[in-house]
Amino acid sequence: MIYFMLYPFIISLVTLSIIIIIGKKYPFIIDPANSKRPQHYHSEATSRAGGIGLILGMSIFIIEPLGLKLILPVFLAFLSGILEDYHSNISPRIRLGLQLIAAISAIWLTNSVVTYLGLGITMPYWLGIIFSAFAIVGMMNAINIIDGFNGLASGIVLMILLSFGIIAYDHHNLEILHIILIVLGSVLGFFILNFPKGRIFLGDGGAYLLGFIVAVIGIFLASKYENVSPWYILAVFIYPVWEVIFSIIRKLRSGLSPLQPDDKHLHMLIFKHITKNNPLTALFFWLWLLPFLSLSTYYANKSNTNIALAILFIFTYLLLYRFLYNKELYK
Repeated sequence: MIYFMLYPFIISLVTLSIIIIIGKKYPFIIDPANSKRPQHYHSEATSRAGGIGLILGMSIFIIEPLGLKLILPVFLAFLSGILEDYHSNISPRIRLGLQLIAAISAIWLTNSVVTYLGLGITMPYWLGIIFSAFAIVGMMNAINIIDGFNGLASGIVLMILLSFGIIAYDHHNLEILHIILIVLGSVLGFFILNFPKGRIFLGDGGAYLLGFIVAVIGIFLASKYENVSPWYILAVFIYPVWEVIFSIIRKLRSGLSPLQPDDKHLHMLIFKHITKNNPLTALFFWLWLLPFLSLSTYYANKSNTNIALAILFIFTYLLLYRFLYNKELYK
């Protein structure tokens, strides 16, 4: 079973190492050192082509029937971001359109639709399709939003994949477990080049791709097994999901467009006022999220427990955000 993770790891690592070497002589999808982006926290020009190594590693999907069905949706998810990385002027409508097509095609090809929400609540099938597609697209953009520091997004995705891997193993579903291991290997190949030195970045292509695949795996598990609570999936996703929701609310209250980037995300405030160090910011979040993800995994069949864990995380998030935002105002 280790080979399901080893081969994509090698493919991803070798591919990205070559991109890093080539990028020093021939700039390729580069995030410049003088970038004006609010999430700019690096001092050297760095390639944003991390998604290329990820998708090539995930090409190993072809050895599994389920993985073969995911090849097209995965490519579309990756395409929605890599076009922006390469051209930097892709219309948001085109990106969203590709993301929706990727989500709907994954739902259709894998027949994975969440209709049962736990607590005795069931949706009509047509509404479940809309809900599932919305969840996938939302998670794609959520991972992109938290991708601000070395190892932050990829480290959290690795934690989510480990949780899903435990659930798949407990349910003796080797096919989805193999898919998870393939993604794990691909992400690990990127991770060791990104953390702690930041030699290559995910870019939009990599971030959208990772958000897409973890969302699809989560929906698959929740739709196939009645004792996997959809609230467990939400609890495992709670940090990136809440970051998106809170950011929208925060920007609207400030009279800003939710699509307008800024430097007031929690990970940015933690960097400024607590860690003051790029890789330590990711470590801060890993340690904070670890007990929440561990408990959610252990109680994956308990809706009430996972609802409580999600609420507790949101409460701690808001307390920390308020404390750091006040420091930002009066610094």
